Amino acid sequence: MAKENLLPGVHLGVSPLSWTNDVLIELGGDIPLETCLKDAAEIGYEGVELGRKFPRDGQKLSSILSDYGLRLVGGWHSGFLTERSVEEEWKAATDHIRLLKDCGSEVLVYGECGLMTGASPWDEPLSKRPDLKEIEFSAYAGKIGEFATRLNEMGVTLAYHYHLKMLVERAEEIDAFCESTQEEVGLLLDTGHAYAAGADYAEILRKFGSRVVHIHLKDVRRDVLERARRNDWSFNSAVREGMFTVPGDGDIDFTAIGEFIRTSGYRGWVVVEAEQDPAKAAPKLYAEKAYHFIGKLIAG
Repeated sequence: MAKENLLPGVHLGVSPLSWTNDVLIELGGDIPLETCLKDAAEIGYEGVELGRKFPRDGQKLSSILSDYGLRLVGGWHSGFLTERSVEEEWKAATDHIRLLKDCGSEVLVYGECGLMTGASPWDEPLSKRPDLKEIEFSAYAGKIGEFATRLNEMGVTLAYHYHLKMLVERAEEIDAFCESTQEEVGLLLDTGHAYAAGADYAEILRKFGSRVVHIHLKDVRRDVLERARRNDWSFNSAVREGMFTVPGDGDIDFTAIGEFIRTSGYRGWVVVEAEQDPAKAAPKLYAEKAYHFIGKLIAG
């Protein structure tokens, strides 16, 4: 698919998670960063999200990405605003924000890691997760809003990532979050995490499409998800067993997201993200399948 066939202002990126997992060190631990970047560029992706093997020096990272003709899409920040003040969170995020700015990235992906249970939360059962009732939610929403406003003043957009095992996971929690936060707080639309939590991403788009500032497209293998829920696996176990895959390879219907991107005026990144074991799912092969699937889905 030629890049010029995409809608103006829509950019196609890929997460390095298909090559190297950020949490499970053994998944892709032996795959060099250069392999990921070379594969992504050869397939035709315009950019990549931040991963654990990326250097945290902006000048060095920009130079490496430039060598492959790629841009830095954005990067995950593990936030703790359930527990920290805005000032404390800002201080904790300063180096990350500087890296994004130095590399010309305009998206900070915010994941709320406060209140997660256990010493190793990703190894805890999927049923063990934070509860919104544990916090004063209006105060939390206010802090997220203030943090997002400060980011906006720096030229960076906050994209709040609802996520399995985190404070905002299910449909009713996504509703509560969006209804309680300011317009300055952007939403990351993640098809895989919505489906895996029993939420309808199309309904999220219908209600809060105007809040969507960043998109992660991942698919879910329903049979693996059902086993994970039935046996209360950990998130890491579900990933190892192949719960997630690239768009078009699982059981999610992507019609609604394709229509949204084509008709809503969305401008920004659409990122392929599939947390898989690279030994079981060859990264370049799957990333290329996703590239062509999404190209047909959103081509202008």
